[in-house]
Amino acid sequence: MLRSMTGFGRSKGQKSGYNVTVEVKSLNSKFLDAQIRIPKNFLDKELEIRSQLAKGLNRGKVSLSIDLMKEEGGVEAQQVNQDLFKVYYSEFESLADQVGAAKDDLFRIALNSPDVIIPQMVDEDLLKEQWIFVQEHFVSAIKALDEFRLQEGATLEMELKNYIANVAGYLKEIEVHDPERVVIIKERIQKHQQELSSSDAYDENRFEQEMIYYIEKFDISEEIVRLTNHLSYFNEVIGEKDSQGKKLGFISQEIGREINTIGSKANHAPVQKLVVNMKDELEKIKEQLLNII
Repeated sequence: MLRSMTGFGRSKGQKSGYNVTVEVKSLNSKFLDAQIRIPKNFLDKELEIRSQLAKGLNRGKVSLSIDLMKEEGGVEAQQVNQDLFKVYYSEFESLADQVGAAKDDLFRIALNSPDVIIPQMVDEDLLKEQWIFVQEHFVSAIKALDEFRLQEGATLEMELKNYIANVAGYLKEIEVHDPERVVIIKERIQKHQQELSSSDAYDENRFEQEMIYYIEKFDISEEIVRLTNHLSYFNEVIGEKDSQGKKLGFISQEIGREINTIGSKANHAPVQKLVVNMKDELEKIKEQLLNII
């Protein structure tokens, strides 16, 4: 079954006085491109998180956000180095007086200066408990995202099957037109034969050989067989257990190759129109495949 690369998952919970919210969303990408925002206390877990994302999501441009806050909505308790804050504030105030600058933002600037805010040391046992709690919701968010991708994939699968059916329908019409096309080509060659037969340089044997060559050159029976097989294989791969976006992309390239060859050999307006229609359906297929894992 197919999976879309587009999806969204969220998981929220509360434990030991803390609220956790994990959100993960993904968009199209040839490879896994993960942007991660996590609490500072868990920065050492980033590689582990990336590994879990790669295992669970395979491909896509992924954005992960993990928020852990106290129940009342405040951030982790912090201490302020008041003496250092006063030094910064005094220095900035003095500089402002010297250049005649406004002092409206001095408090914020001094407060955010290096080493003014001192994070409170976190209890190691509490940190381990929080990480287990966060992981549970991380897994739940990934699962929710995967379910979203499956739902989107089911819609894409229906659309792709419809486009393939349209290509197959146009191919059937080409098969109907093909005998007529061959007759027209033969008549055209025979007309040239009649025009050339009066010439002293006319060689009937050579002309027959060239006629056979050109008829074979314009023959599209092999392309029809190969294209039919490619379309059947495309539908077969769609039904496989694992999503095969890249594989379907390769098959669509082969489908395009056969369609182009039929178009170049057609030499017949009705067939060429059907080739254009097949190309239009194939472009729709390629566009949708960009969103499949």
